[in-house]
Order: sequence, then C-alpha cells, then structure tokens
Amino acid sequence: MDVYALIGNPVEHSLSPPMHEAAYDALDIDARYVTFEPPEDGGAAAIESAATLGVAGLNVTIPFKQQVIEAVDPAPLAARIGAVNTVDFSTSPPTGYNTDATGVVRSFAHHGVSLSGTAVVVGAGGAGRATAFALADEGLTVHVVNRTESKARDLATAVADTGGDAEGHGLDALPDLLPGADLLVNATSVGMEEDASPVPADALHADLAVLDAVYSPIETRLLQDAAAVGATTIDGAWMLLFQGVEAFERWTGEDAPVDEMNDALRKRL
Repeated sequence: MDVYALIGNPVEHSLSPPMHEAAYDALDIDARYVTFEPPEDGGAAAIESAATLGVAGLNVTIPFKQQVIEAVDPAPLAARIGAVNTVDFSTSPPTGYNTDATGVVRSFAHHGVSLSGTAVVVGAGGAGRATAFALADEGLTVHVVNRTESKARDLATAVADTGGDAEGHGLDALPDLLPGADLLVNATSVGMEEDASPVPADALHADLAVLDAVYSPIETRLLQDAAAVGATTIDGAWMLLFQGVEAFERWTGEDAPVDEMNDALRKRL
C-alpha cells in the first residue's frame, strides 16, 4: 500500500484527505492519504522524515511551502514562485512542484475560459505569486494589485525578470484596470467568512472571467457581484480541486477521476 500525506500547521481541517481518498477508491488504487502537523520550523525535517519512511508523495501547506525548498529539487516554476506544495519522492533528491499555479490554469480551462489577454491578480502573497507566474507563463499580461503597492511591484518585477509581462499597482488602480481586463483573480482572504469584496462591484463587466480563491463561503460577495453583471464565475473550490488533481497525476501517473474528487470535496464544504 502506498501512503501519501499532507504536512501543515494547523492541518486538522484540511479537505485534501477526502478528495484524494475518493480518487484511490475510484481507480481501485491501494493507497491512503494521511496528515501530519510538524512544528512550525520543521518543514525541511519533515521532508527528510517522509523520505525515510517511504511516503510516496507529499502535499505541503502553510507554513511550510517556503521552508521545504531547501530539502527538495524544485521544478523551475516552483523555484521562480519560491514555494512548493507538492513533493514527488520517486526522484533523488525529491522533486518539488507548485500545483497551486497549475490549479489556477486548469480552473479557467475547465470552465472554457481562453487564457489570453489581460489578467488582474488581487493579492501579492502566496496565492498571488502562484497565480501571477502561472498566468504570465500562459502569455497573459498580468497586473498585480495589492493593498501595499510596493509588494505588488516587487512581485511584478519578479515575474518580468523571468520573461513575463507584468506590472504592479495599488488597490486604487482597480477601476482603471478592470474595464480592459479579461481575467480577474482574487488571491486574498477578503470575503472569507465575511460579506466583503476586494473589488468595487461597479468595475466588473460581463466579459470578465472571475476566479475567487476563497472557498468559504463558496459563493463570495465578489462572485455574487460578478454574476450580477453576467461575468463567468469560478469558485475557489475549483482551484483547490485542480491543485490536488495535478498532485495526484504527478504521483500516480494516472488520469485523475476529477468528478469523483470534486464530489468528495464539495460534500465537505
């Protein structure tokens, strides 16, 4: 039996176990998915321990996504983002990937959204970094918008330094940027368990595709505002799903049973 795992702190409320267990059941794979909660400075040590114990694959969440880079060989995209959330132990040293980035891309693709034109990414933290690099790699012009403008500019510079087309702005730029945008991603926690949006509703329009990384609640104020003007809306559970789908496929070499994984995830939301 293969064992896959997640490390995080805290980790007890993770939705990854039921999602991955559903995939094993659907494909009749003899495997289990478990969680571990190392101390907050124990990310790199946890990678070494997992390798010693024969763990087949590992997901990584807060606060370890940056720590574990020193214990793996990061894939090029993960290295540029500066964070790893998926580890493959079939290589030596183990390879680290950032499937948050591919989760964004696959979420848009699943909903038939063309990955072209201009994207506005709200937030310059971990999710914002993964999103900005991922969309720039797809050829979009990326505008990073953040409450602290200097952080948005730093992220945009990092994207541009590796060949992407990106600019950084403060939140006050949103009304000017959104009318010409094709994609919008909220990569902040604004809207989580609160009826609030980081984006002015009157700046939204019907030609936008809007992805909100928040999945609690599943229908955020931003998505409600976007739906009201006829925009395409994608809730945060899709991003969570597809980062897990990507991890599963890298670990097993099998096409993930997306519908079964999605059903298991949404039953827990």
